[in-house]
Amino acid sequence: MSRRRQEGPIMYCSRTIFEDATPELVRDFFWDGDFRLKWDPMLAYCKSLDEFPQNGATIVHWIKKFPFFCSDREYIFGGRIWESGKTYYCVTKGVPYPSLPKKEKPRRVELYFSSWRIRAVQSPKHVGQQSACEVTLVHYEDMGIPKDVARVAVRHGMWGAVKKLQSGFRAYQQMRHTETTLSHSVIMARMTTKISITASNDPLDHDLSVADKISDENDSSNAVQHGFDWKWLVVGGAVAAVCVLNTGLVGKAVLLGAARRQAKK
Repeated sequence: MSRRRQEGPIMYCSRTIFEDATPELVRDFFWDGDFRLKWDPMLAYCKSLDEFPQNGATIVHWIKKFPFFCSDREYIFGGRIWESGKTYYCVTKGVPYPSLPKKEKPRRVELYFSSWRIRAVQSPKHVGQQSACEVTLVHYEDMGIPKDVARVAVRHGMWGAVKKLQSGFRAYQQMRHTETTLSHSVIMARMTTKISITASNDPLDHDLSVADKISDENDSSNAVQHGFDWKWLVVGGAVAAVCVLNTGLVGKAVLLGAARRQAKK
């Protein structure tokens, strides 16, 4: 699913089910950049630039291969994981990193946001067994190409990307069965921030209040590091949570509500 916004890049939302999978393993899979190099043909380079063990936050440098008519793209993004029960909210967002200045090539994608909600669900194949894992993705980025071209490319490439994701996860699952040593990025993925998200008649107000609470907590700790304000990610995580709680795309009111609250801080 996609939503064309009046301003900014197109926002995409997708839902994927992994059979015979736990949320913890799927979380590790998404966060493991070293292993992603083995299954994602678009990822040419991956390196961790900074890590903050007190909350599991990371800053990562990516270079992705693009089709022949586009130059490769460079990403520098911060990532952090929140945990509510056994549901994981994984949020990544493009951040400035002055010590690694932009170059002409590869072209840097500065406007980037990608988040996943990962949770256990009932298996479509095994009735009554909660042995499957659902991943709901909310994603947008400004790749520097026309919106219509980007939309067509995503539509035509989405199914292939999903198949690569599934095959990559099965390879990861097999690897984890045979190898006991965890990669450093997986160790960081397990340093989640615990929160409590409960049912509410108004998901927007509830999740934004959660964002406010976490932002206040971060203000009293080490919230701003290398010019990176983690409140951006918290608000992003709240928007993603609203999206999945409503089982639809984020509406204009949600985005505006989050923006208004962020503007007050």
